[in-house]
Amino acid sequence: MIETRKRSIFKAITWRIIAVIITTIVVFIFTKKVVLSISIGSLDTLIKLFGYYLHERIWNKIEYGKGKIEYQI
Repeated sequence: MIETRKRSIFKAITWRIIAVIITTIVVFIFTKKVVLSISIGSLDTLIKLFGYYLHERIWNKIEYGKGKIEYQI
């Protein structure tokens, strides 16, 4: 079964929600600055969301590691 673009987008968004929270917390731990932490977390999310989507779409076209389904009638 091939993964749809809609599924790839949804996966990217849900992962980035988790990742932005982690990034924001880490930056805050080091800087103790809320605005800076949120700014870095937001920018990081925009860049990585786009990168993740491209990564998923490219790997969806690569046959390496995919098995073939054989149907028996």
